[in-house]
Amino acid sequence: MEIKILGGGCAKCERLEAVTREVVEEQGIEANFSKVKTMPEIMAYDVMVTPALVINEQVMSSGRIPDKDEIRRWVENAEK
Repeated sequence: MEIKILGGGCAKCERLEAVTREVVEEQGIEANFSKVKTMPEIMAYDVMVTPALVINEQVMSSGRIPDKDEIRRWVENAEK
């Protein structure tokens, strides 16, 4: 599973990454994490507000930090 955190590295971006890593670890899922920090790369995902979470090249959220249950559902669905 490929997970990307889109954002310039602000506190919200770091929090989104930490919560997502926590969910992945709790589920025992293998995932590759990467950060997308440049505006041209972020805009390629049609994201205008960060932080954003991308799972397997699908934008799951932007402009907020989803709760763990939301992230868990997205990760579980991406595994299927």
